[in-house]
Amino acid sequence: MTIQSFIPPQRTLMGPGPSDVSQRVLSALARPTIGHLDPTFVGMMDEVKQLLQYAFQTANSNTMAISAPGSAGMEACFVNLITPEDTVVVCRNGVFGARMIENVTRIGAKLVIVDSPWGRAVEPQLLEDALKQNPQANFVAFVHAETSTGARSDAKTLCEIAKRYQCLTIVDAVTSLGGSELRVDDWGIDAIYSGSQKCLSCVPGISPISFSEQASEVIRNRTLPVQSWFLDQSLVMGYWSGEGKRAYHHTAPVNSLYALHESLLMLQQEGLENSWARHQTQHNSLAKGLTKLGLDFIVPEDERLPQLNSVYIPEGIDDAKVRQYLLQEYNLEIGAGLGQFAGQAWRIGLMGFTARSENVALCLAALDDALTKFR
Repeated sequence: MTIQSFIPPQRTLMGPGPSDVSQRVLSALARPTIGHLDPTFVGMMDEVKQLLQYAFQTANSNTMAISAPGSAGMEACFVNLITPEDTVVVCRNGVFGARMIENVTRIGAKLVIVDSPWGRAVEPQLLEDALKQNPQANFVAFVHAETSTGARSDAKTLCEIAKRYQCLTIVDAVTSLGGSELRVDDWGIDAIYSGSQKCLSCVPGISPISFSEQASEVIRNRTLPVQSWFLDQSLVMGYWSGEGKRAYHHTAPVNSLYALHESLLMLQQEGLENSWARHQTQHNSLAKGLTKLGLDFIVPEDERLPQLNSVYIPEGIDDAKVRQYLLQEYNLEIGAGLGQFAGQAWRIGLMGFTARSENVALCLAALDDALTKFR
């Protein structure tokens, strides 16, 4: 068999991620590779840090991009902060809350689970009740934007509750960063992680992360070694810190960081609040069209993520056939249901560069065609 260069098809990505990547970002990816300790590259890292601080709306000095996907960002938060002596309250309302639980279990800490229904935001009163019943708790973890369902929780209120009980917070913002209002410092978030491939519309494989000063102090004062050498922040920050000579930790994904720099620069140039508004505007158009097609949303309107739209599959419609048809006939990707909604829902993404009027129009026309064909 003769293997030739791989040339992927040109798709419109409207699933739960990755999202479409702009030509600006793709062009940045193709720039000449230089060393990861080159002074010029180090200077660009400093700019990435500043741009991430803007995106997160934080002044946290411990803000960086982990050289791995959002799942590694999640693990970095948990393994650096939590020890077996800690008690962690995890709010679960979907697949990614369950992954937080898995991290706590593997660390060996005491786990308290607060369950809210799938397709709904985390219920603040349930968190408060759990903290009253577990006064020893010192961490609260929750997903701001639950990618498996399209539900957005009230991060500000959940953090306020956690602070009242002297708990540090760990927040999953993989699908919310750049697409929904997110204010790390104003809301009192202590540890947060995201992914490059969602609303930032960068290539997959990088996880923005930020720790508050209080969380950083916990990391500095821990006596047990961090379980993961690669994700140990006390080591990684020696490479990302702007103070003095950079310590070699690993070979950073140089070209991917070029791409992240460009995508963050695009976000800054658009304006963060403008980006939030654009996602909401495109969601409103999509939601109106989906309703006309007879598709019902899983998440109530006031708890709905604009960038991740979960709808029930109509009775009698074959999930896989529709998604395959969209891919073959329209080069359009939408996502299948996950977890409890597997086979029952579609997840339609409007993230970052994907959140444009022409994509909304394409998606609605393609779904109209497919539903007519397969009813």
